[in-house]
Amino acid sequence: MNHEPAPGARLAPQDFEHIIRLTPLVSIDLVVRSLDGRVLVGWRKNEPAKACFFAPGGRITKNESLAAAFRRISLVELGVQRQIEEARFLGVYEHFYTTNNRERPGFGTHYVVLGYELISPLQDLRLPTDQHGEFAWLTEAELLQSPQVHQYTKNYFIPSQSC
Repeated sequence: MNHEPAPGARLAPQDFEHIIRLTPLVSIDLVVRSLDGRVLVGWRKNEPAKACFFAPGGRITKNESLAAAFRRISLVELGVQRQIEEARFLGVYEHFYTTNNRERPGFGTHYVVLGYELISPLQDLRLPTDQHGEFAWLTEAELLQSPQVHQYTKNYFIPSQSC
């Protein structure tokens, strides 16, 4: 008997692989700024965007409201649960990758991303290291000039990059 996944539930790897291969994923990226305006980026351990600095974020799951996804993603990615009402919506972005999280040949990953900006004191965050090997707080100028920061993260700071 087939059941729909619970909101926020992880999918079996083979199910998720089929979804990545066949459909776009909808996700939330968090542009987190410190009180002095620096931006948080994490060094990606996994595909897509492996070995680049990237904004924290995650996908929205089936049957999960946007507000619930925001709370879950902020907790998983930042170590603290934040409310969507605390953030400023930046726009809708598209990310196309030739790779996938399973590192299988033959298909890439397509994300439709909802960008949100949060202001957070540094000491409030408890940054987990399962997705990111290290974190950095960069000024916008440093972020835009760095070859280690992925272009899709840079796009949050370039006017008219939203869909």
